[in-house]
Amino acid sequence: MSDSFTEMEQRRARAVAEIVARTGIDEPMIERVVRGFYAKVRQDPMIGPVFEARIADWEPHLQRMCQFWSSVALMSGRYHGSPMVKHLPLPVDAAHFDRWLALFRETVRALCPPAAQTHFIERAERIAESLEMGIASFHRVMLRPGERFHRTEQGNES
Repeated sequence: MSDSFTEMEQRRARAVAEIVARTGIDEPMIERVVRGFYAKVRQDPMIGPVFEARIADWEPHLQRMCQFWSSVALMSGRYHGSPMVKHLPLPVDAAHFDRWLALFRETVRALCPPAAQTHFIERAERIAESLEMGIASFHRVMLRPGERFHRTEQGNES
């Protein structure tokens, strides 16, 4: 058992090293991106209130997001959680995900070299698409390829 665990850890370490070498992304860069992004989020009139209504203590959230992005960007395995479950009840739709992505792209373009920008943005786009589809499904809306989830003013989805 420990031999296969060690082998798995060695494979993970090689994968992380390859991504770092190819993209320049490392843990300090991830922390700069996470902190820079959430500083923008907190001031944003559209998505800021969604976060502020749910996060009382920002430092633990930022640390979790650093772990999450380490796992997403570097395949480090640092994050252990269920992001979909946390996002399902949120009052968000396509417009919120578009804004989230715009702020994220703006942040990584300001803080990262081109290879890291591409790597981060590709993953953020997949995350946003997955969360939007999950939230739509949670509200009993099945999205076809290319469709987006929109809430009506009455709170019903379309």
